[in-house]
Amino acid sequence: MPDFGDSQGWTPDSWRRFPARHMPADYPDAEALKAVETELTSYPPLVFAGEVRTLRAELARVAEGRAFLLQGGDCAESFKEFHPNNIRDTFRVLLQMSVALTFGAAMPVLKIGRIAGQFAKPRSAPTETIDGVTLPSYRGDNINGMDFTEKARTPDPQRLLKSYGQSAATLNLIRAFANGGYADLHNVHKWNLEFVSDNPQADRYRELANRISEALTFMEACGVTSKEVRSIREVDFYTSHEALLLGFEEAMTRVDSTSGRWYDTSAHMVWIGDRTRQTDGAHVEFCRGVENPIGIKCGPSLQPDELLRLLDILNPGNVSGRIVLIARYGADAIGEGLSPLVRRVVAEGRKVVWSSDPMHGNTIKAGSGFKTRRLEDLKKELDGFFAVCRAEGAYAGGVHLEMTGQNVTECLGGLQEIGETDLSSRYQTHCDPRLNATQALELAFVLADNLKKNRENGR
Repeated sequence: MPDFGDSQGWTPDSWRRFPARHMPADYPDAEALKAVETELTSYPPLVFAGEVRTLRAELARVAEGRAFLLQGGDCAESFKEFHPNNIRDTFRVLLQMSVALTFGAAMPVLKIGRIAGQFAKPRSAPTETIDGVTLPSYRGDNINGMDFTEKARTPDPQRLLKSYGQSAATLNLIRAFANGGYADLHNVHKWNLEFVSDNPQADRYRELANRISEALTFMEACGVTSKEVRSIREVDFYTSHEALLLGFEEAMTRVDSTSGRWYDTSAHMVWIGDRTRQTDGAHVEFCRGVENPIGIKCGPSLQPDELLRLLDILNPGNVSGRIVLIARYGADAIGEGLSPLVRRVVAEGRKVVWSSDPMHGNTIKAGSGFKTRRLEDLKKELDGFFAVCRAEGAYAGGVHLEMTGQNVTECLGGLQEIGETDLSSRYQTHCDPRLNATQALELAFVLADNLKKNRENGR
């Protein structure tokens, strides 16, 4: 059993003795909040310890350069958009992306969704002012509502129960899709063929799709079919979210009866955001005691010494598969910002997964007033991420994307040539702009081509 080190003094509620940033302190009834958190402790776990251990083993393969991580999903899930078709479409796009990446990298692709729990979001300011009226900022549907009214913006603990119910239903549907035949490799590839045939501008991706077709035909000729091989008709799929609302995370933390260790059963993997990764903060304190894989968002303000201190706290035993470092710098800052971190981590021999979040550092405000991202900037940051990892002797092991299976118009560019005037037509996000299905697939094909070239060049 892996040992992450000394957890002396840790309990699921020990985080309450530490400063907690970006957590609402304005619940009108503290006793009502406590009652809901207590009620949640009696609810069934959303994920299971054995699944978490399997994910940790898979992430160890990524850290060793034997697999690639694809993590993606909604910026922030919403109660209003909760629908089986939306869940299905996001799952479908992630499967499509993984097939292209698997072929390009010639290795397994580990699939983790930002789903079934990604509700709460840190905000730049605690309040928002419109037409002279100031109200609390929208913090995610499990805290308050998006409508600009005093009632909607007042934190409501009952929302935690609703978010649990939606997460449970989402997981139930995903498990059915993953194991019920929907995820069959032949189905997924057929969808990708439709993607390249329906987009005249996708000629450059057609060669890759055709080569995948040839590979599948060859496998069938050799008797490797979905009837005979489970991995062709079923997939392993894991969930993740930012562990921001620690009262909820504490309520979902349970002792595994087989190992006697603590697991956060709200998700298979949780991460600490760029705004909450203080070494003396509540979020780091909570995460150090659970057995789940832990992501750490790494941005421009993170220095090598601080990162090493975080690794000492969260993974003192240097266990492979425990830590995912998610780089978020911006296309023009990735080289200068990330290089010192990678260099130091490699020099210290720390076992981590390096993943790229090209979304957050490339957020801009369009002339129309909409917050958006340019697809070309995302591609540029990914190129920079791979270049830094090659130069510093690290394995570029994954990508972390905010995306949806819906045909939204929130990011600029791509095969659809979405421009600033198009943003308003289907701008539906509750927080940050997301790639739509076509843009996400395009990015996957670009990334697959790069992975293929790196592999052929022995890098």
